[in-house]
Amino acid sequence: MSANAVSSRRALLGALTGLGALAVTGGVTSVRAAPSRLSKPIPSTGEQIPAIGMGTWITFNVGDDPVLRAQRTEVLRAFFDAGGGLIDSSPMYGASPRVVGHALAALGRPAGLLSATKVWTSTVADGPAEIARSADWWGVETFDLLQVHNLLAWEGHLETLFAMKAAGRLRYVGVTTSHGRRHGELARIMERHPLDFVQLTYNAVDRAAEDRLLPLARERGIAVIANRPFRRGALVDRAQRRPLPAWAGELDCATWPAVLLKYIISHPAVTCAIPATSQVVHMRENMAAMTGVVPDAAQRRRIAAAVSDL
Repeated sequence: MSANAVSSRRALLGALTGLGALAVTGGVTSVRAAPSRLSKPIPSTGEQIPAIGMGTWITFNVGDDPVLRAQRTEVLRAFFDAGGGLIDSSPMYGASPRVVGHALAALGRPAGLLSATKVWTSTVADGPAEIARSADWWGVETFDLLQVHNLLAWEGHLETLFAMKAAGRLRYVGVTTSHGRRHGELARIMERHPLDFVQLTYNAVDRAAEDRLLPLARERGIAVIANRPFRRGALVDRAQRRPLPAWAGELDCATWPAVLLKYIISHPAVTCAIPATSQVVHMRENMAAMTGVVPDAAQRRRIAAAVSDL
């Protein structure tokens, strides 16, 4: 994958999205879009990326089983067929990085990939070797984005990652949290360091990031990846016990997962949400959230109220 190829694809996606929007409010389209897919800019560069990415925690941790690996390859095929780009993993995720690499190789390494993984070791000196292993597992020379996983030894790892970026061996640097933890520490890091990305938990129930972190990301020009969009499926399970509201049609949503994802990616500070799935049909449902109407402020309030009543 060349940087020029990625940039060209992102630019095309961004142009199509812009042509489909008749008005822009608070950084996202607020009216019916053309059949293009929503992309959003990485603030530090302006590069446009698809608003739905893919997580791999648990779902891609299938070891060497050839049947399960082939099935995950089809999930990844559906992801790229629907315009996907960012795939997120971690050495913490067991076999997931190796399975991602197997699937990418089987698919001929799709040009749209934006590769994102993490460094996850308490010993800073071990970070470069861990990153090299991850690159070998993925079958990539360099990653687009490297993140410090859950702030583990973040001071030393950030030095490593910023040095890699300065040397041209990395495009973007980030840090991650999950489950709503350590927001205060994350805010202090965002205030003091030139991060390109942060990753945090955000969905229609877990909304603490709206208080400080999301406004701070906009202020500092930091892209936001939203993890745990479905609370590991619990939100979808709860939602699907009730019929889809009639107003979902106004948002071009045919499923609850699309409604839940549109709430996340319609926030002006959120760049990308990363739902994880092991099923092709669920991947297609997730990716459908990038098409059609993007909820405005009133529609977002309606979604939040509906989810709080589940």
